[in-house]
Amino acid sequence: METGLSVTAKLLSLPEAAELAALRAWHEGLSSRDAVARYLGQARSAGQSSRGVIGAIRRDIAAFARSRHRDDLAKLFTGPARKGPAAARAVATAIEQLRSAPVPVPLIGDGVDHWLEPRVAAALRKAGIKTLADLTLRVPRRRRWWVDIDGIGKAGARRIEAFFAAHEDLTDRARALLVTQAPSDVVPWEKLVVPHEVDGTVGLHRAPRASCALRANNDYEAVQAWLSLHEAPATQRAYRKEAERLILWAIVERGVALSSLATEDAVTYRAFLRQPTPRQRWVGPASPRHSAEWRPFAGGLSTRSRAYALSVLSSMFRWLIEQRYVLANPFAGIKVRGARQTTLDTTRSFSEGEWKLVRTVAEGLEWTYGWQPGAAQRLRFLIDFSYSTGLRAGELVHAKLGSIEVDAHGDTWLHVVGKGSKAGKVVLPGLARGVLDRDLAQRGLPVTPAKWNPATPLLGSLDGEGGITPKRLWAIVKRFFAATADVLADTNPALAEKLLRATPHWMRHTHATHALQRGAELTTVRDNLRHASLSTTSMYLHSDDLRRAKQIGGAFEAPAA
Repeated sequence: METGLSVTAKLLSLPEAAELAALRAWHEGLSSRDAVARYLGQARSAGQSSRGVIGAIRRDIAAFARSRHRDDLAKLFTGPARKGPAAARAVATAIEQLRSAPVPVPLIGDGVDHWLEPRVAAALRKAGIKTLADLTLRVPRRRRWWVDIDGIGKAGARRIEAFFAAHEDLTDRARALLVTQAPSDVVPWEKLVVPHEVDGTVGLHRAPRASCALRANNDYEAVQAWLSLHEAPATQRAYRKEAERLILWAIVERGVALSSLATEDAVTYRAFLRQPTPRQRWVGPASPRHSAEWRPFAGGLSTRSRAYALSVLSSMFRWLIEQRYVLANPFAGIKVRGARQTTLDTTRSFSEGEWKLVRTVAEGLEWTYGWQPGAAQRLRFLIDFSYSTGLRAGELVHAKLGSIEVDAHGDTWLHVVGKGSKAGKVVLPGLARGVLDRDLAQRGLPVTPAKWNPATPLLGSLDGEGGITPKRLWAIVKRFFAATADVLADTNPALAEKLLRATPHWMRHTHATHALQRGAELTTVRDNLRHASLSTTSMYLHSDDLRRAKQIGGAFEAPAA
């Protein structure tokens, strides 16, 4: 497929003189057979009909016309053709115009649909990218600039990049059009110079210093302490984004510290998230944090995203209250109308068919893709155990063999410490127990529980010395997803693109999605994911244990030997 019309403009040419003469004779009234025989003789390919020859000539002229941006002339050579002296003269005139038509040069103000294929142009316009200037300033900003544009996959992005590579001066011209502006007062918080009055040192809702469990002197340090609780890089980035947006908004728009926000401010912020204004201050294309064009928002947030943002902020303030840094939570009780509060997130998960393809690649890592046998086995254990249990990455890397127990009913459980240092337990279905046994055997460890060392990590390092960190787990899974994407790029580009976006947390979402699809009750899956409160009575939990174990065990049975 063409990268853009201009890339091929110089490669296209008008048909030869004999072909043009045959076409004109045909328009004047000769049959296609007579016209081809008179002017082309034996030039046509074996087996090619005379009508096909004439059609090919017309298509070639139409393509040349489009390459010169003469869609008006291209219309003469597409669709039903008129015949007769008048038609022949019109065709001859069009051809003479095309002979002198210059090779078009893209201008920075041209619309994207003027140079790019219709499907790509439509996707760009839908994302608010209407001109080459808009696109030029976006493409070089980051390596995967297209991922948040629906309808632009990796292949489409590469064609766009090739277009700009063929017209390198576009970027310079686009930047020259930018009006020099005073530095924005909305910058990443690490660059923000915060006056003492609004840094939280004397926040209106600060708790007495003597009772505070944090050493934080201001709001920024307090929020950093909260962020440090979360080891997963993706979680840290997501939470930092929401905290950063609120701090910037509080200082720039309200002129108050984070610790001075009231409930009325939280309500106003909820409306702000739907439509950040003034737009030029808050909204811009995705850019590196060091860029002057960086902005906290790419646009207004959806209902679901607003609900998520408020949930994160409310959780942050609850923790700050627990640490006795502040006295009140301004986001308590702030809801988003229309947001569904009780549904599981299934958008970041693999379908049954997609998961089978991923597992097929995993089975051949050492034989087909050059992975070390130990690394390949560990990867298979990692993804299968995560998939069948729904564990978070941090929970898996901290899990020990001593945390596994078999209850009076014969069901196997793994005790974990989840988010917020809350204890819980996860049922180990047949699939999880089977892959654990295989992994232990691979590591040279006993399979019999009575012979286990309780301190042995479930997920071990390849050198046999202890476990791995959440960061290392993240890198292992991302490497596997990237390798799988490369394998599937040609046969299943949609899944390949999905894999490039996937994170280890997707296996948790996939676990929940597949369990529900296979008949497990929503409350059962929520209990196993520990989304619900753990403050219910022991008797209530015990009464549900047998049912939960059976349902999760049935959803993830061990494969037949």
